Amino acid sequence: MALYLIGDLQGCDAALVRLLEKISFSPSRDTLYLLGDLVNRGPDSLGVLRRLIALGGAAHCLLGNHDLHLLAIAHGVRAPGRGDTLGAVLDAPDRGVVLDWLRQQSMALQLQVAGQHLLLVHAGVLPQWTSAQTLALAAEVEQVLRGAAYGDFLNALYGDTPARWDAALAGMDRLRMIVNALTRLRFCDAQGQMEFESKEGPGQAPAGFMPWFDVPNRRTAQDTVVFGHWSTLGPLTRRDVLAMDTGCVWGGCLSALRLDLQQVAGPLDWTLHQVHCEAAQNPG
Repeated sequence: MALYLIGDLQGCDAALVRLLEKISFSPSRDTLYLLGDLVNRGPDSLGVLRRLIALGGAAHCLLGNHDLHLLAIAHGVRAPGRGDTLGAVLDAPDRGVVLDWLRQQSMALQLQVAGQHLLLVHAGVLPQWTSAQTLALAAEVEQVLRGAAYGDFLNALYGDTPARWDAALAGMDRLRMIVNALTRLRFCDAQGQMEFESKEGPGQAPAGFMPWFDVPNRRTAQDTVVFGHWSTLGPLTRRDVLAMDTGCVWGGCLSALRLDLQQVAGPLDWTLHQVHCEAAQNPG
């Protein structure tokens, strides 16, 4: 029995199939946790979604910015982008079933392995947030996204403000802030103000900003935060953070980190499995 953490798929269904074969994945025995950006840019987003739906309770998925982008396009509140590869999902005969399943997925999850807490998010966590607070804020978004008024939520979702957390935030400003942190964050300053322009590695942080996980006194530092989203970050396996987006759709690899559920205590024991992805896209 094993647990696998898998980075951004972005529509690379063939790579997912080969990765599952490589790890001898069994849905009756093992569990997958996918860190968001299930769709877009790759060649077969529909295949990815249908495969994950078929796995039932053996696959637990986070929502990333590309997944929310698909829901917004499908609801008519956002236009497709130049590099989008979402047409097959939007034209599918089972479109309704697939999209309804997608909006039931999580914004954050927490696991306990070997006596340690793992907080799973797509992109990042603001330094002011504890793990418990992150999960509670994620639940606020999940409730709206799964509700009858989710179209209004998607219509008001997009924008870069507010850029700094305030517990007094309410309404769409609050929800937008939570979503931006969980699905877009790479850099912020010591006070948690977010910066969204740069997509480079940590060595190219804009002046006054740093990777969110390097902010001093970050309140999730005692847990292990597992995330995707940042393909230019490169491999990162620290006690407090595990980065899992290894750039599959950009010509890199699709990665699965295996955690042994039989481990009782001690430092996390993991094994990294990777397959190369042939579906390289042009980032432009």
